[in-house]
Amino acid sequence: MKYDIKVSKTKQSRLNEVDFDNIPFGRVFSDHMFVADYENGKWTDLRIVPFAPFSIHPASMVLHYGQSIFEGMKASKNENGQPMFFRPEMHAKRINASAQRMCMPDFPEDLFLEAIHSLVALDQGWIPPQEGSALYIRPYMFATDEFIGVRPSDTYRFIIFTGPVGPYYAKPVSLIAEQTYIRAVAGGTGEAKTSGNYAASLLPARVAQEKGYDQVMWMDGKEFKYIQEVGTMNIFFVINGKVVTPATDGAILKGITRDTILILLREKGYEVIEKPLHIDEVVAAFDRGELQEVFGTGTAAVVSHVAKIAYGDRVLELPAIEGRKIGPMIKDEIDGLRSGRIEDTHGWVEEVKTLELVD
Repeated sequence: MKYDIKVSKTKQSRLNEVDFDNIPFGRVFSDHMFVADYENGKWTDLRIVPFAPFSIHPASMVLHYGQSIFEGMKASKNENGQPMFFRPEMHAKRINASAQRMCMPDFPEDLFLEAIHSLVALDQGWIPPQEGSALYIRPYMFATDEFIGVRPSDTYRFIIFTGPVGPYYAKPVSLIAEQTYIRAVAGGTGEAKTSGNYAASLLPARVAQEKGYDQVMWMDGKEFKYIQEVGTMNIFFVINGKVVTPATDGAILKGITRDTILILLREKGYEVIEKPLHIDEVVAAFDRGELQEVFGTGTAAVVSHVAKIAYGDRVLELPAIEGRKIGPMIKDEIDGLRSGRIEDTHGWVEEVKTLELVD
């Protein structure tokens, strides 16, 4: 173990309070969290402590100027009960890409990996046993300078906590193509997982829900014609047997599940196209009877089927889930890789290491 991560274990676990057959997403949290502080140009005071609230100064810069980033990843158990991660190094790289865009310090990738191994090894009993459920892992970083002034903070806190979750979407979702608000433009913060991106999405999402739709399908910020992504997911379209997804252009999050699916589909011989995708192309494919599937992808959702898309005065009602081929197949593939039911030939699945922790 390279880093000296000190551990203070909880005196009373809350694990026996959890009903693993009924887990609301994002409301149940495990016993411990990892914490580190950035001061004088380096990360210090590495520790795992009982999960609990912490105090924050009223002038903490994150509250005023929004330097805050996060990641979302999962741990699951294979068929032998061994806790596993899925492509954890990609999350370490992506949080640093977000940090760079938000003028924040990098978090060492090897420390990131050691921290999640140590934390999940300690709280592995919180991993749900059911395939499709998982232990959600939330690493995040925020500014902590006590100062009112527009500049980057000099100090930061990095935290990782976890919690058991079931499926993010229990049923297929309905989308509405946004024609008023935008999520991001090239040169903005669209590629970063920064909290402000999600705050700006809340009003459009609420308006969509008031109209009877689950989520917004974001369009480009110039013409409102080119599809970007969904509020919580990247998006894929199956058109006449070809899989089409919007190309990342600086305004679209580079999803790790998205990347995984692109690799798997190409290996299986599917024609996969990444390009600027015009909404009229999707509508024309629907009118020809060639729009066979639409699905969203992300760490939380994995693969979520889209039931319908509203665009202007059109509502595109998509084929029933039972008739779909690619979305169900790729979800089964990823769930199978996570559980060990399907052989991992890419080195994506990594066993959680039981590290010697310092009390």
